[in-house]
Amino acid sequence: MTWRTLLCFGKRLNAPARRSCICNTGRLWSAVLPGRKGVSMFINTEAIVLRELELGEADKLLDLLSKDRGLLTVRARNVRRGNSPIKSACQLLTLSEFTLKDYRGKLSVQEAQPIEQFRQLRDNIELLALGSYFAQATGAVAQEDAPNPELISLLCNALYALGKLGKPQLLVKAAFELRLACLAGFTPELSACAVCGSEAPDRFDLSHGSLSCAGCREGESGIRMPLSPGMLLAMRYIVWCEPKRLFSFQLEQESLQALSSVTEGYLMTQLEHSFYTLDFYKSLLHYGETI
Repeated sequence: MTWRTLLCFGKRLNAPARRSCICNTGRLWSAVLPGRKGVSMFINTEAIVLRELELGEADKLLDLLSKDRGLLTVRARNVRRGNSPIKSACQLLTLSEFTLKDYRGKLSVQEAQPIEQFRQLRDNIELLALGSYFAQATGAVAQEDAPNPELISLLCNALYALGKLGKPQLLVKAAFELRLACLAGFTPELSACAVCGSEAPDRFDLSHGSLSCAGCREGESGIRMPLSPGMLLAMRYIVWCEPKRLFSFQLEQESLQALSSVTEGYLMTQLEHSFYTLDFYKSLLHYGETI
């Protein structure tokens, strides 16, 4: 994509002159702000809200994952007021088209229109909590100035699978976690036992991301978790399948629970990171089991 920028310098301009000094050519444009020195850049980008933090009386600080710019931190002014035109587009887990103003290195939301709000998640506290965990984990992997279309697609597809498709929570969670680990550079070796070469191993090493048999050990090994044949097939499918088919597999509930523990442990071990949103999600599940 070619971006052209028209830079306008000088003293304060009258309205017709200011309009003539604005060039909107697709994704990036710039203009002199009345009464201010320098140039403000305006950026159009599609992004999803990963995190929101209340700021001042009516503002929010947002972490956005942009398709073409990676991780962004922006300020949404007056967004908490009831009549804010950008309120719906700046909610957590909302995919929106943003116009951002970059003034002296600080980004703020000028305009925003929601594309997909994943409304089904907002009607179910467990789904919303799980989606929030997905967003926090994605934010731990995303980087500034590092576009990663696969990452934002993974998150949006996971939210879509939870909400509109109604896929089992543990299935979506396990698939998301393992695929996220792959996108973060921690693709496990799932072809065979790392020691004897057997194609039907029954252990997975969380530290090394490798398979082994119960009786096989070589050198120092980390935590090894048991795998059933069905779990191993599911893990291979998650790692090797096309992205659009990621959540198109089935597994019995007991095996899904075990698989979710394996993928969760693997992601936490590789990222060396824990997530409070995951703890909250688990607390909801525990509460549901006790009532």
